[in-house]
Order: sequence, then C-alpha cells, then structure tokens
Amino acid sequence: MSFRLGEILVKKGLLKPEHLQLALKHQKEHGGRLGNVLVEQGYVNDEAVAMVLSQQYDVQFVSLEGCQPDQEVLKLIPIETAIRYQILPLQKTGTSIIVATSDPTNVPALDEIKFRTGYHVQPVIAGQTAIRQAIEHYYGSEQNIELKRVFDELSAGGEYELNLAPDETEVDLGELAKSSSEAPIIRLVNIILAQAIKKGASDIHIEPYEREVRVRYRIDGVLFEEMRPPNKFRDAVTSRIKIMASLDISERRLPQDGRIKIRINQNGRRKEIDFRVSTLPTLFGEKIVLRILDKEKLPLDLTMLGFEEASLGKFDSAIKRPYGMILVTGPTGSGKTSSLYTVLNKLNTSEVNIMTAEDPVEFNFQGINQVHTKEQIGLTFSASLRAFLRQDPNIIMVGEIRDVETAEIAIKAALTGHLVLSTLHTNDAPSSIDRLLNMGIEPFLVCTSVCLICAQRLVRKICSECKRPQNTPVEALLGLGFPPQIAKNLVVYQGTGCQRCNDSGYKGRIGLFEVMEMTPTMQELILKGARGGTLREKAREEGMITLRESGLEKIRTGITTIEEVVRETATY
Repeated sequence: MSFRLGEILVKKGLLKPEHLQLALKHQKEHGGRLGNVLVEQGYVNDEAVAMVLSQQYDVQFVSLEGCQPDQEVLKLIPIETAIRYQILPLQKTGTSIIVATSDPTNVPALDEIKFRTGYHVQPVIAGQTAIRQAIEHYYGSEQNIELKRVFDELSAGGEYELNLAPDETEVDLGELAKSSSEAPIIRLVNIILAQAIKKGASDIHIEPYEREVRVRYRIDGVLFEEMRPPNKFRDAVTSRIKIMASLDISERRLPQDGRIKIRINQNGRRKEIDFRVSTLPTLFGEKIVLRILDKEKLPLDLTMLGFEEASLGKFDSAIKRPYGMILVTGPTGSGKTSSLYTVLNKLNTSEVNIMTAEDPVEFNFQGINQVHTKEQIGLTFSASLRAFLRQDPNIIMVGEIRDVETAEIAIKAALTGHLVLSTLHTNDAPSSIDRLLNMGIEPFLVCTSVCLICAQRLVRKICSECKRPQNTPVEALLGLGFPPQIAKNLVVYQGTGCQRCNDSGYKGRIGLFEVMEMTPTMQELILKGARGGTLREKAREEGMITLRESGLEKIRTGITTIEEVVRETATY
C-alpha cells in the first residue's frame, strides 16, 4: 500500500517523483509509515495524504476544523488511549461511535476502543496534524497534564533537594507519561526536554531570577517562554541536568560544558538526539542553555538549503574543484555550519580523506575525521591545521578563521592542492576580502587561494497551515527593490497564526544566499587594491545575487515575509 499511496500522490501532482524516492529511502533506513515520512520531510501536506487514504480504503474524510466532538463521547476514551493511537472520538450514532484516525488500518486501536466502550467503531479519516491539535485542544496536552501533576507533587513536599543519584546519560522520553515512579524533579526535566523536541526548538534556556525560574525555547530563531517553575526547584533542576551531562554538581562558580544523549520514540521508530549543555554562573544561580542537535534535521541536500538556481550552480561547481578555498560567511546562528556539513556529506566518499577542526564538533559523520579543538591545551585551529597537512588530506574543513595564523595555514593548504572549507564572521561576501586583507594576508595570496565566498542568513518560512494573502502597497514593494513590472502584480503572503506554528505565523527556516565567484576580473581588482564597495558592484555586474535579492525572490514565491527579509538584509 505504501507504494500505491506514493504513486497516487505523484499522479495527482501533489508529490514530486524524486521526493517519493527520497521518502522511500528514508522509510527503508528508519522505518515508519510512508505517509508520516512524507509529511515529516515536508514533501506533502498531511491532509492530502488523508484524502488519498480515504479514497484507497473507501473511508469518509472529515475536516476537524470547526468540528465539535460530543463531550460524552470524549469521556468514553481516556487521554492516554487517544494519544497512544492518535485518534479522536467524535460522536455516537446508535450502537456505534465515530472515531477520527489518520490510519484506518490500525486494527489494534479500533479493537481496543471497541473493548473499552462496548460500542462498534466507525472510523473516519482526518489529517494527522489536525488530530494531534484536536487532542490537545479537547483533552489537553499529555505533557501539560503531567507537568501539573509534577508541580502539585513538588508543592506538596515532594523531593526536590540535591539528593539525586547519578544515573545513565540516556533517558527514554517515549516512557515519559509512564514515569510516575521517578522523582518529580527527574520527570520535570524530562518534560522540559520532551516539550522542546516536540515543538522543534533548537535551544532551551533555563534562566534563574530572584523570585522565579524562566524556561524559554528558541524556535525558528526566536525565543518563546514555555514555563516558569517555582524558584525553590531551581537548584534541583540545575543539579539534575548537570548529572545527566556528567558535570561537577559541586562547582557553581565557573562555567561548564557537557553533553546529554537521549533516545526518543517517534512514530514507532527510535532515534538519538544530543544536547550540548552550557552552564554559566549568574547573579541568582546558574543559567543553563541546551543546544538540541538532531542529525535528522540537517538538510544534507544542497537543493533544500534555499539557493537560487544561478547561485547553486556556482556553489556546486566550486565544491567540485580539487583545490582552493571556499568561505561561508555570516553572523552567529546564520546556518554556516549546516551548510558546510551539507557540503561535506556530498563530498564524503571512500576515495577522499576529509578532515575537520571544529569547536565544538556538533554532529559526527561516518567516514570523516573530526577533531574537537581545545585551546586550553594548545589544540587550536592553527595547530590542528598544521597536523592535518601531515595526514595526507584531500578536503579540510576549519570551523572558523579567527586569526592571521589560521588564515595563513588555510591559504597554504588551498595553494598546495587541497580543498579548504571555512567560515568568517562578515556581513556579506565582498566584505570577506576586506577582512582577509586587514588580517595581513597579501592580495596575491587571497586572489590565488579563494575561489568562492558565500554569505548567508536564515529567515523564517510562512506557516503553510495559516498562510494568507496580505494587502501591500506597490510603493512599499518598490522601496524594497522589486522592479515595477513585478511589484504591480505581486501577491505577498503572511501567516495569521495557528496552533501548528504557536501563533507566530512562521514554521521552519530557509537560507538567503549571496555567492561571489573569484573570477579573473575580481582577481585583477583585488590586486589593484579594490575594496568591498567596488568588488560588490563588479560582482553584481557579473551576475551575483545579493542577500536582499535572494530575500525578494523568496517573498515573490510566497516562502517568507517582507518583515523577515528586512530584518536580515540591507540595501546597498
């Protein structure tokens, strides 16, 4: 049936054939239902999958938007059953109850409902996301219910002192709802981690203040407050996380760094997620930030990063060169590391020796030799690079060019037959030339070693569930940089906010890219002493798409909003 579902979606024009093949490959490697995989990877809307399944199995499709389940029927099926099987009871008809499900073939679920209620079960099909949202709306989130239970236990005098024994660094969040035998603080920390994964957060901030603790999640680059646990639990929460990360719980005066590995059960398959933990002493206690590292969220496909076609062609040609330097630039949090990992994944074959120096190593890849630099013992980027050159490398990745010594060794490597990838903190691609020259690198070395510079930013994508057209004056579009012939007919979109996107109007992020090739003309200008402004003008003459122009293209295609592009780019 999996192949049939995919074939129908392709035939209806709802799914690209290449996306079907990628989804089938992902399903073979990781398991799960094809419909779930297609939705998770963003290849198709889950409502479209539900409608096709409705035709396949001759089961009625229903839209849960505006649907009001019978309260008496909801009481027949407990929240645990609704969440476990992802079903929503709707109403009674005689001796039957109508139940919404995204999988009409789930016979064990239908049998259990029949056994629990004594009624015959009449399934109808609805979108998986709509069912999940409806369960949370009518029943309440399982984790929120558990969170209230934990707070009640702690407030009633449950254990929250520093008497937690060290345990293994792996916890199974799939058993979260069943962990009532665990100490309440352990369950509270599990809930904080689980909520973050469920909501797609990239970071968790646990911040102590004078009278309370604040927990915030960074979702699509923006921080959202999640909860405020009572202040008396602060030290116990901190100690629990430090125990999980194998940190010293007695050291509260100095920053510490560690890692936590957890296992989760997602749609019937297990996967591991790493948390990079950083503690920092503040006025009222230790602030903790956990960076969530989920390898499955890495794009690992250049076409999914957001490149325009012309920019992608230049970038793809550059990474296929046998030697030279490719620089990816942008501020912290602009996706530079993800782009470099995507390139390394594409170049990673058994014929080449790839070596990386990173601070820290975020994701480990089979077949790539990765070094975690440690400045306190002398293992710096420059020291690692020197060692790499004696290890017969083909491709070298340096996490960041921070000083002239690292820059000189990286350029030497690029000039002696190695492909070197690295990052810089500059505002745009032409400014990277200025930065290297200001470091003291000779212009002729820059010209001959650097073959391409890619500047990038991340902007939030409009939520597909609440995406609506927005009235925008033509004058505003012209002011942004749109040509008059495009501005007068352009439809601009914006998200109105819904449960799926936490009422933000955005879901997910995509890159804006500015790709500057080192052409003979550009090399000549650099040798003559030209700087950023002149180089930018010449690069645009030769076809370079600027960050602002990349943003305008994504506004034109309805991917992002004017506000996001203005926030992340500047006009020149």
